Amino acid sequence: MPVYEYELCQGECKVCGGRFTLRRPLRAAPLTQCPACRKPVRKALSTFHSPTKLKPLSVSDAKKAGFKVLKRVSKGEYERQ
Repeated sequence: MPVYEYELCQGECKVCGGRFTLRRPLRAAPLTQCPACRKPVRKALSTFHSPTKLKPLSVSDAKKAGFKVLKRVSKGEYERQ
């Protein structure tokens, strides 16, 4: 289930702090009120996690992992390394 961040449209709330996060199914109806204080809310822009860039997999690492490693011999022809 995706995680959505919401913020109050106006005002503040001691219960939710004015901003909260919920896990909701994709097919759920859009949330229009805070579940705690019943004030109107809107979706907030939030950050996302992206994996760090990894170094390319070496031929020996790929072989150890069980992959078939092929080398290009000519156009459309490959042979096993």
